[in-house]
Amino acid sequence: MTQILFGQSYYLRFDPKLWDAMMPYPPLGTMYAAAYIREKGYDVALFDAMLADSEDEWAKSLDEHNPQYAIIFEDNFNYLSKMCLLRMREAAFTMVRMAKQRGCIVILCGADATDHYPEYLEQGADYILLGEGEETLAELLSQLSAGKDAGQVVGLASRFTLHPLRRPDISNLDSLPFPAWDLVDIQKYKKLWREHHGHYSMNMVTTRGCPYHCNWCAKPIWGQRYNSRSPENVAAEMKWLKVNFAPDHIWFADDIFGLKPNWVERFAELLRENDAVIPFKCLKRADLVTEKTARALADAGCKTVWLGAESGSQKILDAMDKGDKVEDIYNAAMLLHKNGIEVGFFLQFGYPGEQWDDVQMTLKMVRECVPDDIGISVSYPLPGTKFFERVKLEMGEKQNWVDSDDLAMLYRGPFPQEFYRILHGRVHHEFRLRRAWKKRDARGLVRAPYYLFGMLRSEMRLRSFVR
Repeated sequence: MTQILFGQSYYLRFDPKLWDAMMPYPPLGTMYAAAYIREKGYDVALFDAMLADSEDEWAKSLDEHNPQYAIIFEDNFNYLSKMCLLRMREAAFTMVRMAKQRGCIVILCGADATDHYPEYLEQGADYILLGEGEETLAELLSQLSAGKDAGQVVGLASRFTLHPLRRPDISNLDSLPFPAWDLVDIQKYKKLWREHHGHYSMNMVTTRGCPYHCNWCAKPIWGQRYNSRSPENVAAEMKWLKVNFAPDHIWFADDIFGLKPNWVERFAELLRENDAVIPFKCLKRADLVTEKTARALADAGCKTVWLGAESGSQKILDAMDKGDKVEDIYNAAMLLHKNGIEVGFFLQFGYPGEQWDDVQMTLKMVRECVPDDIGISVSYPLPGTKFFERVKLEMGEKQNWVDSDDLAMLYRGPFPQEFYRILHGRVHHEFRLRRAWKKRDARGLVRAPYYLFGMLRSEMRLRSFVR
């Protein structure tokens, strides 16, 4: 009998937009937890919801393994997990009930469970791990396995906990084992990636947390704390992945890649010395991109950097407490392109105070910086953020998106909901038109009249909202 069955509740099948994109990554945070607990001597198995059809497959996995402990340990490195999507919350509730019906002790860890632990306890969960999870879980299992009371375990909420406390985070990340890739059906992922994109991408992280203060960013797991692996440790894992699985590409899921001074430069040196270079993409702040850093990223094999540009209006960046300047975005895009690195922009519309002129500044920024890809969202208030506190009195009954393509305005934005849906299309039409022209892409150029018509039509409709 398997002692512990790990799982998570993000089902790609339940997220239509990302199912169509078909760029799946295994639950890295869950795999870290499984590896950590296995090192403590427990027999572990993994249920990977990412490519499962429904919660029924979780039930089958429970029946197959007959675990004593069912642990729904969310992938805290998947940004969709901290968005607390309603469809995935429903899936987690269903998984809790299924495990309880089979007599399991049910333990949860994740952003939504940390923020709403009473709701998960009401569904039948026995314990909620608050925040990071691994060390709390190890202590909890030790207590339970010895038949002892778990009431004094720090970082834990249960039906008997009146005032749960958070446990300090793991600061020495190099002490953690590599994720339990042996528990994942790698061939299934590899097949899907190569069928849809012609290459195979795997995921890694080099850090935990983010020290910056963007007031819309939810941080239920690490708060403002930030810990980093050494470049030696990360390069060793990259070499291990290259030797054992030969990925064509790596996605670094960090909130910020290479924040520490000279980290990227040392990382690039180690990769070249050890023949461990694999093309990768990562996220960075615009104000952290220097000539030296951009050159080191290129040396390390970086193919794409995504920047949290958000807005081309300094007024809006300041309102968000971003802490950087619009000119930083222009400079970062220029330096990255100069070093042969593709640039992606995350854009956010609808933040309080954003007016028509601010929207135009963002469109101008996209036009002039010429990013290679864009991701567009509307501002999304999440519990625990200053942004949420600012707009909570304007919010209705619905306070979470159902899936990542929901894009509903959950509060009274500067313009009506329909404005932002039209704007979403407007930005994409112009972006695709310009990209097709820049790259002389035959397929894109064939669709150029469609993009042009869509852009002009959307612009006319948007202007009808402006008084």
